[in-house]
Amino acid sequence: MVENGISIAVNISGIKMKTPIMTASGTFGYGNEYTDFVDLNQLGAIVVKGITNVPWMGNEMPRIAETPQGMLNSIGLQNVGVERFIDEKLPYLSSFDVPVIVNVCGKMEEEYVEVVEKLSEAGNIASIELNISCPNLNCGGMSFGVDPNLTYQLVQRVREKTDLPLLVKLSPNVTDVTEIAVAAEDAGADGLSAINTLLGMGIDIKTRKPLIANVVAGLSGPAIKPVALRVVWQVYNTVKIPIIGMGGIMKAEDAIEFFVAGASAVAVGTANFVNPSASIDIVSGIREYLNQHQIGSLQKLVGSLEVVA
Repeated sequence: MVENGISIAVNISGIKMKTPIMTASGTFGYGNEYTDFVDLNQLGAIVVKGITNVPWMGNEMPRIAETPQGMLNSIGLQNVGVERFIDEKLPYLSSFDVPVIVNVCGKMEEEYVEVVEKLSEAGNIASIELNISCPNLNCGGMSFGVDPNLTYQLVQRVREKTDLPLLVKLSPNVTDVTEIAVAAEDAGADGLSAINTLLGMGIDIKTRKPLIANVVAGLSGPAIKPVALRVVWQVYNTVKIPIIGMGGIMKAEDAIEFFVAGASAVAVGTANFVNPSASIDIVSGIREYLNQHQIGSLQKLVGSLEVVA
């Protein structure tokens, strides 16, 4: 999209977006929940909540708690399952002029493969985001994203089953995230999403019980932005495929930091709960910044961090 001579359109491995702002999986439902607040056509892309091979009920409640500068969640990937998503949710999303990216989850490789095969045949889907980093499962999920060998094996199997652009969502809960990024790239990933939530917990000191029934949960929001920026910068300097940055983006200035660190696009997550129109507001702020600094294209910002040797 070009306005006043400034281009903010991006192409992430074949995913053509009018703006670089996406919604983060798990924070925007299936899209229809936000149509009273946001013109979906103004988004760069909609990333729907994680989809599995069969409906999942998710974890026991309580499973959300507010924290200073963020929130804990242990939803456990509650969703309607791939068949109901295709039949009931996708037709509505397809009525908008915005790419639809589906986050895919599973407990075993075969579950990921099954979902990806069905989505690839459904049509009207721009990309798959492979979730190998969810911390709220007892098996599967993040276990694939903390071992480079398992990452490579899963991504390679999924890559063989779809021609859609394949994004892989990375976990920050590892010693060396670049090892996982390289494994995903080598196995055929077209892009990387960084990052998923950090592991965290909270305690009610009145009852001396966990705030979350699952005890451990995923921490998101502004508190994790410094970690997310570090991961994006490290990965940008390691791989050649594009990166979608996420983690604590609340305003345009946050998004711009991610671009400078190396992200080609960003996803807005927790901010959606505070301000449903956050994604649209951030687009306006990015235009203002580019205009103010006389930068004609967003691409000129990507990876522009100047590090003093």
